[in-house]
Amino acid sequence: MSERLHTRGSRSRTETDETESEQTDETLSCPECDGNVINDEEHGESVCADCGLVVEADSVDRGPEWRAFDSREKDEKSRVGAPTTNTMHDKGLSTNIDWRDKDAYGRSLGARQRQKMQRLRKWNERFRTRDSKERNLKQALGEIDRMASAQGLPDNVRETASVIYRRALDEDLLPGRSIEGVSTSCVYAAARMAGVPRSLDEIADVSRVEKAEIARTYRYVVRELKLEVKPADPEQYVPRFASDLELSEESEMRAKSLLRNAKEKGVHSGKSPVGLAAAAVYAAALLTNEKTTQAAVSEVADISEVTIRNRYHELLEAEDGLVA
Repeated sequence: MSERLHTRGSRSRTETDETESEQTDETLSCPECDGNVINDEEHGESVCADCGLVVEADSVDRGPEWRAFDSREKDEKSRVGAPTTNTMHDKGLSTNIDWRDKDAYGRSLGARQRQKMQRLRKWNERFRTRDSKERNLKQALGEIDRMASAQGLPDNVRETASVIYRRALDEDLLPGRSIEGVSTSCVYAAARMAGVPRSLDEIADVSRVEKAEIARTYRYVVRELKLEVKPADPEQYVPRFASDLELSEESEMRAKSLLRNAKEKGVHSGKSPVGLAAAAVYAAALLTNEKTTQAAVSEVADISEVTIRNRYHELLEAEDGLVA
């Protein structure tokens, strides 16, 4: 009797294994050509190696959310905790105590608990900024975040600006210069490096230092850190200006066409990219019969109407078949 039960149990296990192997074979074969299916972990897809059919998409990536470039770095990193960020002086690794005196349910704390939380905040702040370098970094990164928010810059620009400032601090470039001036120049450089440039006037509007100091500090930081910042392209300003003026996509494309033609004719040489972009947007709006005024473009681009008129005539003269 026991032998019969043992035989039956072995048979059922064998059948289960065969069923699982058949299911595995089915998932590994292409439904179109019966080819081999491979996992493309980079794109999160299962793709047939023979015909290229995407069998499964949006698969879960169970690997780590970080990259390690050597074994030591891999051992030091962990899967737990919040992600690190360069936009905070402690990279987001310390504890934050909320300024509101409320518990997890939104109820107000008692007098004794409020006093206790105030003492905890004070000591937590002291531990977070233990030396002058950390206090400097905290103030500068706060300025970078404030200016980037005021200009509507994306997170990658804030990260880049924070990294540039950290490099400037490590290489001892700050003595003799204000924290606000260096942090503003880092935002200006990071925006240009990311392809979402802001004019010097726009940056100066949200900064606490003068335009001349920003320009002087920017040149110094770029030279000392050997940053690869390309000259600003007027076309990079066009989408933002067109969006603020609520112009159509046709006008935006026409403005870019005017600027490309101006480059070919050499009209752009020695001209402000912001002025050229604003004039191109104004000219494109007129050519596509859309209503806008020089005053409106001047307000959006933060340049004078005289500059727009001068650049406007130069762009039209450079355009084949058009007379200013």
